[in-house]
Amino acid sequence: MKSMLRVALEGAFTNFKRIFFAADRVTDMEMRRQISTLSVEVETKVDESACIGCAGCANVCPTHAIEMKKLATPVTIAEGWIKDQVPEINPEKCVVCYYCHDFCPVYSLYGQKGTVHPNSVGDQEVNVSELIKQPVKISEDKLKVISAYLSDKTVLKNTEDGE
Repeated sequence: MKSMLRVALEGAFTNFKRIFFAADRVTDMEMRRQISTLSVEVETKVDESACIGCAGCANVCPTHAIEMKKLATPVTIAEGWIKDQVPEINPEKCVVCYYCHDFCPVYSLYGQKGTVHPNSVGDQEVNVSELIKQPVKISEDKLKVISAYLSDKTVLKNTEDGE
């Protein structure tokens, strides 16, 4: 009888804490307010300042969740390289496979944090103009695979068709 009373009192106390002190909640009250008012702020998934605009992420996306959007004002990254587009991720199509991140040249070629990511990319502190001038430090085989995906959408199409 004592153990049943103890279980009942512990349960009542736990429910009291949950109701009045928001204990054990996974989402905080601010997030709940945003959800209930349909005003959830989506985290940034592309760091446009560090992106070089190569469209490699869009080329490798298996669900076509990434579209390149035109910039209002093109940005000169290096001599002969002008960025006029940046990726935009459609979260409804994204399956969080991380291909976009893994094939981002800023990550795959230079070892910096990828500029595109299915989750928040946070703030970048990368000077892409200086980064592009650095030598790439990966094997020729890996470079060929990466460059194929970065430059040609037909690579994915051919793999999907089984060729």
